[in-house]
Amino acid sequence: MQHGPAVRRRKLGAELRALRSRAGLTSGEAARLLGWHQSKVSRIETGSSGVKPSDVRLLLDAYGVEDDELRDLLLVLAGSQVAGREHWWHAYRGVLPPTYRDFISLESQASAMRTLETSVVPGLLQTPEYARAVTRAAVGAVDEERLDALVEVRLARQDVLRSDPPLRLSAVLDEAVLRREVGGPEVMARQLRRLLEAARLPQVRLQVLPFSAGAHVGITGPFVIFSFSSTSDLDVVVLDHMTSSLYLERKEDLKAYAEAFNSLRIHALSPEDSLDFIASLGDGA
Repeated sequence: MQHGPAVRRRKLGAELRALRSRAGLTSGEAARLLGWHQSKVSRIETGSSGVKPSDVRLLLDAYGVEDDELRDLLLVLAGSQVAGREHWWHAYRGVLPPTYRDFISLESQASAMRTLETSVVPGLLQTPEYARAVTRAAVGAVDEERLDALVEVRLARQDVLRSDPPLRLSAVLDEAVLRREVGGPEVMARQLRRLLEAARLPQVRLQVLPFSAGAHVGITGPFVIFSFSSTSDLDVVVLDHMTSSLYLERKEDLKAYAEAFNSLRIHALSPEDSLDFIASLGDGA
């Protein structure tokens, strides 16, 4: 269990090691090609030290990696801005903790996201009013300028659902998420309508886990699984806590959470029945 930056270094190093092996090079041979000491290649591959995006480019060139999508993803893990895409969240460095910036970076590059939410609507599906109410409750006493900035970030993150290709979002929402009146009845009514609109998008799959399902595997708390189209070796589970986020990268952890999510989907209402359930709550709001 590691914090985000450590996981990113380890995953980047593991992928570079695999690419080197695929290219038929030893770490010593790779180092000689680039005029480096072998220890530098070893530190990069074990994730024991950070690596500059320029060094990652050199390694990818040396290994003959031409897959643009894979190159972009690995460069982003090294902290680079690639393919002309601005890391818009950098403008909010003064208000975003590093763990949140790291989460946004992964979210922006992932091809798919699976999430269990037990308390609030996923940030990617929140209305501005709902986002403001949730943010105010989460951060406590804060001036309006900082609150505005945090809400702007949450709404800007939603662009991943409209990108080309869009992020594929599969969300299981505990019934409590829909019944908790965040921001008051009018705000909640608009939020429910927003969920209905989002659930009809081809890239969004929304399911409700009703109270009648009883105790379930996700009862211990929410989680997010990020997946990447280039390689499953970069997949990661994110667990949010009040003051930080934890990242799980081991294959056995990924397997356990993937199985848990599949179990939750089986016990949840179907996407069609979930739409009807949300609509019925909206009618009563």
